[in-house]
Amino acid sequence: MVRPPESFLQYIWQHQLLEGELHTVEGLPVVVERAGILNRDAGPDFFDARVRVGGTLWVGNVEVHVKASDWNLHHHSTNHAYDNVVLHVVFDNDVPITLQDCHTLPTLSIAEHIPQAVWDNYEALASPPQPLAIPCQDHLSQLSSFFVSSALERLTFERLESKCDNVRRLLNDSHGNWEQCCYWLLAHYFGGKTNCLPFELLARNTDQNLLARWRDKPQRVEALLMGQAGLLEGYFSDEYSRQLQADYEALRQAAHLTPIAGYLWKFFRLRPYGFPTLRISQFAQLICRSRNLFSHLLETPSASEIHNLFDVTAADYWTHHYQFDQPSPGKPKRLAPTFIDLLIINAWVPLLFEYGNQHGMQQYKDQAVSILEQLRPETNNIIRQWAAAGIRPENAAQSQALLQLFNDYCQQHNCLNCQIGYKIIVP
Repeated sequence: MVRPPESFLQYIWQHQLLEGELHTVEGLPVVVERAGILNRDAGPDFFDARVRVGGTLWVGNVEVHVKASDWNLHHHSTNHAYDNVVLHVVFDNDVPITLQDCHTLPTLSIAEHIPQAVWDNYEALASPPQPLAIPCQDHLSQLSSFFVSSALERLTFERLESKCDNVRRLLNDSHGNWEQCCYWLLAHYFGGKTNCLPFELLARNTDQNLLARWRDKPQRVEALLMGQAGLLEGYFSDEYSRQLQADYEALRQAAHLTPIAGYLWKFFRLRPYGFPTLRISQFAQLICRSRNLFSHLLETPSASEIHNLFDVTAADYWTHHYQFDQPSPGKPKRLAPTFIDLLIINAWVPLLFEYGNQHGMQQYKDQAVSILEQLRPETNNIIRQWAAAGIRPENAAQSQALLQLFNDYCQQHNCLNCQIGYKIIVP
């Protein structure tokens, strides 16, 4: 067996995947009562381990190295963080380790105790015969559908927790105002991948209360948002554009408004249905048809009802336009169902989940997952790769789990921390 990476040795120790009777290099028997807690920060690799060496129980830390000499190479003897190491676990015992007090560090060489099957399975994932986007795709058929479903359920929660970071950022900036956080978060995702930041900036720069004041006048709300977006500068030839411009100018002077820079918005390489002009008009319609949106959504556990709430169409002007002053063939500019699904998945569900987190209310966390389970699975390149590998999500909860699995495990070659990877590595 060639020298494995240290991460693999840590994995072997963490899960106690060792065969045969263990002895230190001096011949003392070793019995592991507790492997310890894996430390991912600076310091020894495992805290609070319990090991019997030669009949004596030691409670302390365990350090893992590929070669024993790595202890000296990393200057552990002069680092007091390692003073409580009770066992040195190595693959290659190339030199004896003597501490500053002339005490010999108990060392366990595990090279002969690693099951060959575990090493072979690990190598098959770490070094597949050909580069694979999903390293375990040739092994997935070995897994039961029950196990895969259970693993995806855990990954769904992991995905939600990771998305809550953005929710907490906005909630902190809004000083705990959930309605405002909801407004900002929806705006962020209305912009799509290309215009998410200017859309969020637009929402931050446009007081939600000012928009609420004109909720009964959709054209005034659109004028306010288009103007604040910096998209009403210059000369326009058609009547609707000039009217929006005039409405915004009056609002700007009355409320002392300052627009963001219009050049922040990107149109290039976007499909016309994703142009920021259309998205802003659709966002204006959503604002006009909803009052206390966060509170309303909180009381709506049905994905179909939420879908209906977000089912908005841009103002009539946009039926024949994608940009100001540029006529186009007539077609209503309604939010696509798939886009609404993404708004619910990326904006509302994480917000609802974090609300349950912060208020200690499990029912809202369960409601968030339930909404995902009611939605259709996403369709994108990553999900298509999973389908080709034999795993087809049944709903958005599972497609979110597969995105988490691909991005945080497969792409990072993080098989050693993957539940599916463990099932394949350990026969």
